Amino acid sequence: MTTSGSPFGRALCAMITPFTEEGALDLDGAQRLAGRLVSEGCDGLVLSGTTGESPTTTDAEKSALVAAVREAVGERASIVAGVGTFDTRHTVELALQAEKAGADGLLVVAPYYSKPPQDAVEAHFREIADAAGLPVVLYDIPGRTGTRIEPDTVIRLAEHPRVVAVKDCSYDFLGTQRVLARTDLAYYAGCDEHNLALYAVGATGYISTVANVVPRQLRSVLDAFDTGDTAEAARLQQRATPLIESMMSAGLPGTVTTKALLNELGLPAGPVRAPLRPAGREAVDGLLGVYEEFMAAG
Repeated sequence: MTTSGSPFGRALCAMITPFTEEGALDLDGAQRLAGRLVSEGCDGLVLSGTTGESPTTTDAEKSALVAAVREAVGERASIVAGVGTFDTRHTVELALQAEKAGADGLLVVAPYYSKPPQDAVEAHFREIADAAGLPVVLYDIPGRTGTRIEPDTVIRLAEHPRVVAVKDCSYDFLGTQRVLARTDLAYYAGCDEHNLALYAVGATGYISTVANVVPRQLRSVLDAFDTGDTAEAARLQQRATPLIESMMSAGLPGTVTTKALLNELGLPAGPVRAPLRPAGREAVDGLLGVYEEFMAAG
């Protein structure tokens, strides 16, 4: 599926994985949340990424989640399935399962913990892209994986017909612009504070954790920029900054803060799985205060 002139659309949400109070996968909740996100302006949903707690969901749960969300949103939005692991063989297996379950694309993180050299990183991605029939999004987040997908590696991987996009959490604006200048890859900001900045230098859009909570408001930044009203786009991005900071940079993982807010708002979320722990009451109250201030600002 292609949306809005790009592989998966512009405004993508890195969707949380709802669980029941007992900690089981909540497929009904996932369908309801996915429907809301699409109705509120998300072009695509990224499932089983970092925000989706992929390290603590089983292979069967990942496949079931894709199938359930596909059923819920139909062709109204693209579905990108997170399949990346530190094991190339396992990643290939997950990629094939995601394709069978109905995904439109694959999000593949750099292999973590092992710290492979760049030739091995490149071979890892090529093997996955060769094995599955779906387009691949390279996920560059060295702060979590310990391994960068270096710009030169990305440029070489761009030659592969199924490597089509990058989720960029590298915090390397110059490196990103080098790749944008030399490839046709679709770049997605993976850190919400960079949504507008990367879009302004040629990125396709974003894959956002904060969009779980305020999908329409984040999309409005891109919409304003597309109309040529760059001042309004900047205003809207700046307006979102306190919420982005409180959710993503205040000492708790984005999954924890997102689920805390969704639970407070009566939306499907449920608990996080260990080793993550839920936000305490003080943190929840702080998040809710920032959210309410954001919404009141209009």
